[in-house]
Amino acid sequence: MQPLNSLLFAPHLRHNDKNYDEVRRLLKDLVIRNRTCRRFHQERPVSLDTLKELVDLARLAPSGYNRQGLKYILFNQPEWTDRINDCLTWAGYIKGWKSPPEGEKPSAFIVMVRDVGLGPMLAQDQGFAAMCILLGAVERGLGGCFLIAVDKTRLRAVLDLGDGYEIEAVVAIGHPKEQIVLEEMGADGDVRYWRDEQGVHHVPKRSLADIILTIPGGGRQDA
Repeated sequence: MQPLNSLLFAPHLRHNDKNYDEVRRLLKDLVIRNRTCRRFHQERPVSLDTLKELVDLARLAPSGYNRQGLKYILFNQPEWTDRINDCLTWAGYIKGWKSPPEGEKPSAFIVMVRDVGLGPMLAQDQGFAAMCILLGAVERGLGGCFLIAVDKTRLRAVLDLGDGYEIEAVVAIGHPKEQIVLEEMGADGDVRYWRDEQGVHHVPKRSLADIILTIPGGGRQDA
């Protein structure tokens, strides 16, 4: 059986090959475009096959102790997505904006649950899986939002979820409608994202120099 990661060792991806530089550029571009999206073209559907493809990426994500305890419930029908959205709180920094308005809600949701029978799960597992889902969504021209502000008691009742599963998070998926701009964080260090009068979403980011630490005798920045 061919290893799943065989592409990583393919000759055309060697560091001294121009194709490697292209792959690296595409990866950075994908990360930059992977912004938290909170407004969608609600009328444009997301197919169940697409959701399955995104979960297949999550399936390959790292997992603490390799337990792979996350399971996924997929929704792309309005009668379900509306009920799930009612269990979520969006955009904590934007006052008075609890949810996307009608017409701008996501077309699909992936509910991440932990299979209790597979043992304890490390907290970072949901982040690994969500990043794979979101990067895959962006690569397909979609957008998404990873939500942990979830009324889990209410959502459990909506899903009629059995005792063997615990809700961990929800990933919203849809066709993005908003413009998101990354900008350098100001001298005041304010991390809050905001929207201007045109509805453009601004996200401050720390500079590379601000997040690389140096210690005496090591970690030289000119190396």
